[in-house]
Amino acid sequence: MSSSPPAPADTAADAAATENLLRCWIRETAVPEPADAVLKVALPASGVSVEAPVHYWSPVGWHRFGPARLAGTGTPLAAPALAALIAVETAAADPAAVADLTARVADSTRRTADFVRHRAEHPADPEGTTPFLAAEQALVTGHPLHPTPKSREGLTEAELRAYSPELRGSFALHWFAADPSVVSADSALPGRTAQGLMAELAGDDVQAPDGTVLVPAHPWQAKDIVSRPAVRELLDAGLLHDLGPAGAPWSPTSSVRTVYRADAPVMLKFSLGLRITNSRRENMRVELERGTAIDRLLSAGLGDALRAAHPGFDIVRDPAWIAVDALGTDGGPTGLDVVVRDNPFRESGTSVDGPEPIRALCAAGLVAPRPDLDPAQPGTASQLAGVITALAERTGRTVADIADEWFTRYLDTVVTPVLWLYATYGLGLEAHQQNTLVVLDDDGWPVGGRYRDNQGYYFSPTRSTALYGWVPDVGRDLGTYVDDEVIDERLAYYVGINNMLGMVGALGSQGLADERALLRRADETLAKLAAEHGDRLLLATTLRTAPTLRCKANLLTRVQGMDELTGPLEAQSVYVDLANPLAGASR
Repeated sequence: MSSSPPAPADTAADAAATENLLRCWIRETAVPEPADAVLKVALPASGVSVEAPVHYWSPVGWHRFGPARLAGTGTPLAAPALAALIAVETAAADPAAVADLTARVADSTRRTADFVRHRAEHPADPEGTTPFLAAEQALVTGHPLHPTPKSREGLTEAELRAYSPELRGSFALHWFAADPSVVSADSALPGRTAQGLMAELAGDDVQAPDGTVLVPAHPWQAKDIVSRPAVRELLDAGLLHDLGPAGAPWSPTSSVRTVYRADAPVMLKFSLGLRITNSRRENMRVELERGTAIDRLLSAGLGDALRAAHPGFDIVRDPAWIAVDALGTDGGPTGLDVVVRDNPFRESGTSVDGPEPIRALCAAGLVAPRPDLDPAQPGTASQLAGVITALAERTGRTVADIADEWFTRYLDTVVTPVLWLYATYGLGLEAHQQNTLVVLDDDGWPVGGRYRDNQGYYFSPTRSTALYGWVPDVGRDLGTYVDDEVIDERLAYYVGINNMLGMVGALGSQGLADERALLRRADETLAKLAAEHGDRLLLATTLRTAPTLRCKANLLTRVQGMDELTGPLEAQSVYVDLANPLAGASR
């Protein structure tokens, strides 16, 4: 009996997962471009070779492939089968690692199929969806160079529908009331405490016992933490009260754990014990403190200096936090902690930090392939392709010409301010595409950017003293003072490879531009920055001329079971040497 053919969503999801695995393998093992347009991967640990037709070979790694098959027999390989073979090749001595990667790839592929199917059946955004939220929900296939971009271990199907941005989920917050003795908080908001802000957000929907402090949680986290011994002890002692879900629905953004409402002055970033991609997303206390420290630094003068030099660029602030502490002398974390993030991305009204409704879109969401938009060409449709095509039609210019100018403006308004900030003040931003927002004008041209993330700040021991005039010794107690060589390596990956070259790869792989021409544009921008900042921005010269760049290896990081949020900064991920596609770009 023959089985029915796979549904288009299943085919698209498997194709995306297969391409991700092959891209990762090529990048992390330095596989050269094949001469005959057929990729051949020898896997001696399993005694087999895998082949896939090359549809597009990207100078920066955003390759496109047809279905993978076993060489010789032609047997089709679904993504989980390919993952198992790759895992055996990299971790044959660790059966648990092989099983883990295989299971996570299968989980990610299945969830991607669900997302593609749902979005194809429901193409229109719900009424009231802001441009910001639409972009946050657009990462249907996820990071193109990660083996398990949509793996979400531990969610039921009902929870997946409610908590997934790709499915346009929404939910009420789960509220707790805590005795003030077990609450820690900080606020850089003028005249407002974190406790007072939580009460405002709860409004009349939540009734707390007298003398207690309201603390919200993600509903998945609320269900999980009540069985943790530290939280159980607080509940049993009457120091914590579980009030249940209440209030208007909030929507998950691209990170899943940060939630948004178009009518709220803030967003909320929760702890979420799910393993999303490589890490369990639990807030650490130093990250909470880092957000308010950066907010105070911006308010003291850095924000004005940044806007004066680059008026279109800013940092999204995390001006407050609140957490419930465990009992005991150290008052450790309970998993019940909340970052308060400013929300300037509203259709009307003001944010917590002032009036600034703007059209800012997540860069990762903007470039993400959207097989739900065009199942016949699953790797070429994206929001960015729509923007550039519309500009070409409106202006009568070619798509390639528009893409070239769009990328040049992106370099000037988004990438350059990040590198300027590092050169001038020694403050490095982990500005990968998901942490980067692009501000577009009404026509779709980049006119600015925003950075958001309280985890990804690096302070330079040699240059961050330039910040001390505003806040003496800022960052010294935040765990992010590391050697310049480490910062350069991280920024070369996050800003250079992931963000800048990722934009090149998206434009090239989606048929919008010649990547070599875009690499020349990037080289011109970096050359100008190198000339302007000299030894204060050696990174610009490194990105232009180094034969290899250090690049995060998402596949090997996943196989080795590393958690990117724990451990010393220098050892949270596997890094490999990547042939630098910018070297020689000027020629």
